[in-house]
Amino acid sequence: MTLSAIDEAICSRRSMRAFTPQAVARADIEHILQVASRAASGTNCQPWKVYVLQGATKAALVEKACAAHDAMRADPALAEQYKEEYDYYPQKWVSPYIDRRRENGWGLYGLLGIGKADREKMHLQHQRNFRFFDAPVGFMFTVDRIMGRGSLVDYGGFLQNIMLAARGLGLHTCPQAAWNGFSSIIMPLIGAGENEMLVCGMSLGYADDTAVVNTFDTPRVPVEEFTHWLD
Repeated sequence: MTLSAIDEAICSRRSMRAFTPQAVARADIEHILQVASRAASGTNCQPWKVYVLQGATKAALVEKACAAHDAMRADPALAEQYKEEYDYYPQKWVSPYIDRRRENGWGLYGLLGIGKADREKMHLQHQRNFRFFDAPVGFMFTVDRIMGRGSLVDYGGFLQNIMLAARGLGLHTCPQAAWNGFSSIIMPLIGAGENEMLVCGMSLGYADDTAVVNTFDTPRVPVEEFTHWLD
């Protein structure tokens, strides 16, 4: 079976964790967001709000977030200051989700030669999130606090559209919930209002094809494992 252009965009999308410094044209970013805005949303509420970070603003956020990340490592009690505003992950992990999480984490670290005892290397690799993996463009996505949980469902379609539209232009992305704990740093810096809640961040740019980390390809369970056919 021949893949359609849409299938190809979906199947070639991966979370890239190393980018080249090559700039992304503003017209391309605007095109991606325009295409993404066609995402479905309940009663056409279109609950998304996007902040595009480049240049000095992005550099300032990177500096502040990395400093906070280092400070938390030195004093774990500081983690109380940096909490997500909504639960992205479950309070208690159970199978099969914890198994997939572990497979993903150790698969990535194993590829990079990072062992379970390599705390410093794990810290530095995790901190790559807060450098946008060196991508020239960073996104921050917010939603009005007045909206319900359904808006996060709508947001998922919008984010997926961004990632697929990026592939259409030869660009790659990395969606990042890792930023969520640093909303107290991010929101004032980007000028977000008190009525806004951080949904997640995302890196955008041209993937570094020479980086080993970008060869990491996460597995997917077979269709029959998650599908129930009812006649």
